[in-house]
Amino acid sequence: MNDDDRAEQFIQLLAQHERRLAAYVITFVPRSADADDILQETKLALWRSFDQFEIGTNFGAWARQAALHRIFDFRRRKGRESKHLVFSDACLEQLADAFEQDVHNRETQMERLSGCVAKLSPNHRQILSLRYGEELPVQDVADRIDRTVTATYRVLSRIRLALRDCVCGTGDNVMPASEPTP
Repeated sequence: MNDDDRAEQFIQLLAQHERRLAAYVITFVPRSADADDILQETKLALWRSFDQFEIGTNFGAWARQAALHRIFDFRRRKGRESKHLVFSDACLEQLADAFEQDVHNRETQMERLSGCVAKLSPNHRQILSLRYGEELPVQDVADRIDRTVTATYRVLSRIRLALRDCVCGTGDNVMPASEPTP
């Protein structure tokens, strides 16, 4: 892999995981200015060690591990300045482990949700896309699908319930019951 390809791949992976990485850091560091500094240090460390990252493995987990090391470094520096640190390093490690487990659970749920959405009728997928993909207000969705606002709220509610049942494994069919297609 040449340097340009390597840089492009890094930027792409970082862009995909940046918001979650920032949320991870802010979870452990209360002041946003400190969290921003740690996040920048983490990104720099990730770039410097990107040649050690194995493409195809979990970039998010790798990035969070690097961030956790920066958080520990920050805490050690702050610990010398102040005795007001609330959590021990062991406690932070347990929280980080719980966070990783939660990430795995969310990823599994997202995979299930994608599969359930794929089972919806094209009309229902369009309604979801308009409302949540394009983030249109329900009034605009209703106008686009030629339904009343009340009917649009009703179909959205039924679709969400069907998707919830599908993701949780309690529903056999993701088609909302007795819902006419537009």
